[in-house]
Amino acid sequence: MGSSLAGKTLLITGASRGIGKAIALRAARDGAHIAVAAKTDRKHPVLPGTIHSAVEEIEDAGGRGLAIRMDVRDEESVASAVESTTQHFGGLDILVNNASAIMLSGTLDLPIKRYDLMFNTNVRGTYLMSRACIPHLLKSDNPHVLNLSPPLNMNPQWFRDHVAYTMAKYGMSMCVLGMSEEFHDEGIAFNALWPRTVIATAALNMLAGAISPENCRTEEIMADAAHAILCQDARICSGNFYLDEDVLRGTGVKDFSKYSVKSGAALMKDLFLDG
Repeated sequence: MGSSLAGKTLLITGASRGIGKAIALRAARDGAHIAVAAKTDRKHPVLPGTIHSAVEEIEDAGGRGLAIRMDVRDEESVASAVESTTQHFGGLDILVNNASAIMLSGTLDLPIKRYDLMFNTNVRGTYLMSRACIPHLLKSDNPHVLNLSPPLNMNPQWFRDHVAYTMAKYGMSMCVLGMSEEFHDEGIAFNALWPRTVIATAALNMLAGAISPENCRTEEIMADAAHAILCQDARICSGNFYLDEDVLRGTGVKDFSKYSVKSGAALMKDLFLDG
């Protein structure tokens, strides 16, 4: 389909910071239109960025932005966000389900409030967003849904220490598995993207210092990989569980050093990947 998202409209959840914002900025450099749908509409005491600051960066990068305060757990909020996006930009081409919640705790240590947050954000939110966007995506000439979720790996080690988080992330991946088949004939692509190594985002704060940013890559590797996927022909690029590094190798990238937080530092493999 080409190598540019110029003129395409993307709706990205959780795009006020981190990987979601990085994907938005990569698309903005092509001249894309991006709806930044997230909860943070004013400065957070700990986390960086708001929907408004993200839109400023998008427009500085050459795109058009729309700030939408939205909670992916709320059906009315989701419906309103999709309606605002399509009314403002005249349609919708791409949905990126990036919003996610994490807590790596065992069964007895995980508060049920956090269990509910992960399932309502990761699984229900992804399902709600996809369901609300599909009628509009059907009108696009190259519609994509990209979930930032892992390959479905049934190795028990990935369930043992944080079964709730694993189930919640796998729920996002199961949306890819099912919806890619359900909407195959309609030509909507549903794919998953996951990092081979841990990415240095604000989510590291939830891991109690277990991972140093120096042993991570930056969000840009995920942004470049997402861009490569979203430029593909949706009718022949669906139902895949991609790893960022593999996607970029497929485009000819051989040197990944520019994505390292600290050049030469050992990189930590991300969750759900064996070997």
